[in-house]
Amino acid sequence: MSSLFLRNLDEHLQLMTALRTLEPQVQAAGQRLAAVLSGGGKLMFCGNGGSAADSQHLASELTGRFIKDRRPLAGLALSTDSSALSCIGNDYSFDDVFARQLEGLGRAGDGLVAISTSGNSRNVIRAVEAAGRLGIFTLGLLGRDGGQLLGLCDLGLVVPHSVTARIQEAHILIGHTLCGLIEAEMGLA
Repeated sequence: MSSLFLRNLDEHLQLMTALRTLEPQVQAAGQRLAAVLSGGGKLMFCGNGGSAADSQHLASELTGRFIKDRRPLAGLALSTDSSALSCIGNDYSFDDVFARQLEGLGRAGDGLVAISTSGNSRNVIRAVEAAGRLGIFTLGLLGRDGGQLLGLCDLGLVVPHSVTARIQEAHILIGHTLCGLIEAEMGLA
């Protein structure tokens, strides 16, 4: 009997191979996100739990650096302001914690990367709906079958797996690829 590590590794490798089919959509997403930044917009990220951590991670790859030293790019994780999250969650609803921030901070021409392993996170759905009303491009990093978010996002990248951990591993690979594509598209790499 193989160890848990080897079983997880085998599952991970099978999924990574299956992701090859997403290459054209990932390429298109990278170009679109680079266009947002090149046009003076900012990229906002949102998600819950591990996806909140991924949001913060990817936003920091933009404001810090990814591959090479370069100017900072406008990236913002909507999951990091504990005062805003608790205020909005208390005074309105947890379902509104991202949408309300997006409505205050977002402008037409910006981008939102909505991360959800199920594709059905209510607060992420509301953020995508608010982005649509504001003229903000929406990219979904999704899992399973894409859930409700697949039909709401301008572009959805669906990791076709049912295990949250494997989906999150794929999301960070895709997210890092998007950061690299942004730098390359903008001539910063």
